[in-house]
Amino acid sequence: MADAAYRLTLWGIEVFAAVADEGSVSAAARRLGASASAVSQQLSNLEEALGAALVDRSARPAALTPAGAMFRRRAEAILSEAAQARAELALADLSRLTEFRLGMIEDFDASVTPRLLSDMAEGLKGCHFLLETGPSHRLLEGLDIRALDIVVAADMGAAADWMEVHPLLEEPFVAAVPKGAALVDPQALPFVQYSTRHHMGRQIAAHLARQDLRLSRRFEIDSYHAIMAMVAEGAGWTILTPLGALHAQRFREATDILPLPVAPLSRTLSLSARRGVLGTMPAETAARLRVLLRDLVVAPAVARLPWLDGRLKVL
Repeated sequence: MADAAYRLTLWGIEVFAAVADEGSVSAAARRLGASASAVSQQLSNLEEALGAALVDRSARPAALTPAGAMFRRRAEAILSEAAQARAELALADLSRLTEFRLGMIEDFDASVTPRLLSDMAEGLKGCHFLLETGPSHRLLEGLDIRALDIVVAADMGAAADWMEVHPLLEEPFVAAVPKGAALVDPQALPFVQYSTRHHMGRQIAAHLARQDLRLSRRFEIDSYHAIMAMVAEGAGWTILTPLGALHAQRFREATDILPLPVAPLSRTLSLSARRGVLGTMPAETAARLRVLLRDLVVAPAVARLPWLDGRLKVL
């Protein structure tokens, strides 16, 4: 019998793809939930099975050799076929689905996400659910490198050819101000900027630039709670989405949510998945989410802020 170290395994290919994506064995190990020594051993086994060095581990970050660059294309095709095979088998009988990796923007983590997972768990009794929350660009990167199966994130431009996209929600950007503060002159109060390290912050900054509006920006923060805390304390005003502003509920009584004092701006949240891999599951999950968004997000927000009616809407 051939030595196991010389066998080509799907796990070994997954390890190689993770190292190629992450640029180091340790980062690949964190992504895969394995030890660095196990990842290193699997990579060595794969290289022995193929008879070629795939990764130059002396480089920082680790670099693919010419053989590694060539094999990476094959590895991606193999992993895509394997994912599709697993999905087809699972979708023929959903009870066979053993793992589901979902990425959600943090806006939904207190309301929509728990309900969605609870509803899905009822039909997928033997499934292990992995949830990752974070900014849209990071979640879409996770989908790109096959670390996530489905993501719900803000649209960031034209979708890639390999993606299927299901629009869910359109929401306008709004102004959050200290309770009772008027916003006749946006320059009268300091502006608390949502971090431009994230797509939403860059979107807001670009919109203000188009309005030729120069604001005093002493603070740039990437946390809804921290931003709303500063607004509640009277340190300034900010631009967020209704979901972002309402996400920090503890500051609700100390702030007002108003229409933008400049031209309107909105964003679309969509569910995205790799095209053709999960069958009808992305469309079915999107349909389930639209119901939850209507009941748990749009209806309560419009009840509190009637002027959002028709602006905050399920698609």
